[in-house]
Amino acid sequence: MSDDSGRVPFNRIERVLTAMIASVGGMSVIAMIAVFVAMWAGVDDFTGGVWPAVRVLPFLGLPITLLLMVAFMIVWTLRRRRIQGNGGR
Repeated sequence: MSDDSGRVPFNRIERVLTAMIASVGGMSVIAMIAVFVAMWAGVDDFTGGVWPAVRVLPFLGLPITLLLMVAFMIVWTLRRRRIQGNGGR
């Protein structure tokens, strides 16, 4: 019996996009949590050290993550259509 449940494995582009989505999105969420924890701990001066970069990262990383997700969905949809058009090959 075949174990073919209709699932198609990711290709290289999809794996790269998935890794980029996870890393950029994860870093942005961790940066947001770090700022919230620092504010809760009483840090008032975010102008020195790495704080400017940590505060800006979510503003840049989350929109980039959204764009990468859109690109992933486009690549995934095109590949699925191509596979269905070739009779599953």
